[in-house]
Amino acid sequence: MAEVQVKEEQGGKNKQKKQHLRVDFTPMVDMNMLLITFFMFCTTLLKPSTMNLNMPSKDKTDNPTKARESTAVTVLLGENDELFYYTGMIDSTNSKAQYNDTTFLKRTDYSPEGLRKLLLEKNKGTYELIQDLKLKKTNLQINDSTFNNEVKRIQDEAMKVTKIAPTVMIKATEKSTYRNLVDALDEMLVTNIGAYAIVDISDGERYLLYTKTGNPNYLTDKQRSQLGK
Repeated sequence: MAEVQVKEEQGGKNKQKKQHLRVDFTPMVDMNMLLITFFMFCTTLLKPSTMNLNMPSKDKTDNPTKARESTAVTVLLGENDELFYYTGMIDSTNSKAQYNDTTFLKRTDYSPEGLRKLLLEKNKGTYELIQDLKLKKTNLQINDSTFNNEVKRIQDEAMKVTKIAPTVMIKATEKSTYRNLVDALDEMLVTNIGAYAIVDISDGERYLLYTKTGNPNYLTDKQRSQLGK
């Protein structure tokens, strides 16, 4: 409410009157609360994003293990932002030779030319299709439901039919940081990887890191004791 207060001056009729203006903003508080309530109920909240879970094929004539091995990528998060990877799986019949082979484990980094480039090459074909869907969603050509269904269809087809989609296993050491894990997971989303998981690192992979870097910090206490480190 706006009020005009007039105070009469003494000492003559020709004296100019002073006016004091005071604006009452109390009703604006109620108006602000109404606006906040309105936007809270009318605004679309951020929807949680979930990862599609690809289950193994039930077809007995299929060989899901072989398909998974041929597209498997294992990422090892090391000390001081070190990042390593190897493709395929460790051969149980020849694991000792692989654990001592420094060329089997490859070094990369968190830059766009490192892990991201590797994953884009492994996910070639699937990545481009999902990027087209993202563009259509941004241009409002498709809604969220259609987008999610199409992404799932593309990833399922790449995983189970064409078998070209990679399965990425992320394994962190005690010397890596939480930021390293977050950066690795971000790359999964950027490159549209449909199947990835955080897995415990094995003793063999610890020894593989030691063989590659010569850093005994990657070994367990038992392994250091056996090696005299």
